[in-house]
Amino acid sequence: MIATVKPQDQNILRRFKLLLVPGLLTLVTSLTLVSCKAENQEVLTQSLTSKISGTNIPRVFKVSDTKIDEVLDPEISEISKVSATKIAQASKTPGIKTNVIRVGYQQAGDLVRITKVLEKRLNPLGVKVEWAQFAQGPQLMEAMNVGRIDIGSVGETPPIFAQAAGAQIVYIVGSRQTKESGKGSAIVVPPNSPIKSVKDIKGKTVVFQKASASHYFILRALEEVGLKYSDIKVQSLPNVEAASAFLQGKIPVWVTGDPHLARAEKEGKARILRNAKGINSPGGYYVGIKQFAIDNPKLLRIVIEEIDKIQKWAQAHPKETAALVAQYQKLPPDVMDLVISRRTYGLRAISPALIKDQQRVADYFYKNGLLPKPIKVQEAMLTPQQYAEINPPTISQK
Repeated sequence: MIATVKPQDQNILRRFKLLLVPGLLTLVTSLTLVSCKAENQEVLTQSLTSKISGTNIPRVFKVSDTKIDEVLDPEISEISKVSATKIAQASKTPGIKTNVIRVGYQQAGDLVRITKVLEKRLNPLGVKVEWAQFAQGPQLMEAMNVGRIDIGSVGETPPIFAQAAGAQIVYIVGSRQTKESGKGSAIVVPPNSPIKSVKDIKGKTVVFQKASASHYFILRALEEVGLKYSDIKVQSLPNVEAASAFLQGKIPVWVTGDPHLARAEKEGKARILRNAKGINSPGGYYVGIKQFAIDNPKLLRIVIEEIDKIQKWAQAHPKETAALVAQYQKLPPDVMDLVISRRTYGLRAISPALIKDQQRVADYFYKNGLLPKPIKVQEAMLTPQQYAEINPPTISQK
């Protein structure tokens, strides 16, 4: 069901959806990476070329996985295909009011899905896990906004635009950051490009997905060299579509991330102008529908525990992780090794310091004229007591 949008919020919602239209046009491409049955797919029923109104939200593809190799746990035969609308009885476990959790992940892949750690913990409690893949964070947040997924992992930017559009979301947990974080994202040009530095992109067409982490990255990189957002020509495309065009030399400047970045580097098709290391980002988050988070604290605690455990394992076993993920990404081993070598693993609790840091990013977008009005990220947070319920002591508290 689509929530009623207040008249004063329609302009915000319209802006947010206009940012998403280019990504939605190529969402079919990214979804082909997921094995699924025809009856589990929802086709886009509204023409994307028609006028977008404040109360007419374009529908987003929803896919449930039906085929994952049983490498790690043969006892789990398949990912659940049970729709949330068909659940007849809620789980009887205290702190869990649902029998299904719908998890969104991005085209770059998800180790949690591949290893099935959530299924192993939740199936015995009567909770099924459904997975839906999206091109990038903005498309994932749009699906959450219309109630098609419950939680998902995104960068620092998509939740800000979603909140500005009126989405009823909450930040569940943050991603651990280190001094090396950001190496997996970069501003790149073809090897033979005359562009030698970020300063040289003035007046050039720069391709990236609007409302994604790349949006914040390019803003900060431009400011760093004395340029403004208006100094570049922006073309919004998700990575899954832009990758092929860039490899063919059809894109002059691309802001992207792994695994697309690693592939372009290994194929000798990309020269890095600047990576996102030191860009002063608070990092990514797991975000969820607000009411779902309030109703299911025990469920979220289990989810956070399992995500953190598998990520810590991945950090300690990079070679094994690369080999495991490569099976699903269908990427050469050397590309996957590079991706894993510069990926930061681990979670951190939502804290006052992290909230302040995320507010800084929101204010930065408003300052640059990309949000029509200021937002308070605190309004998309749970209470300290609610966070205490969902945060296991094993995750970082800072």
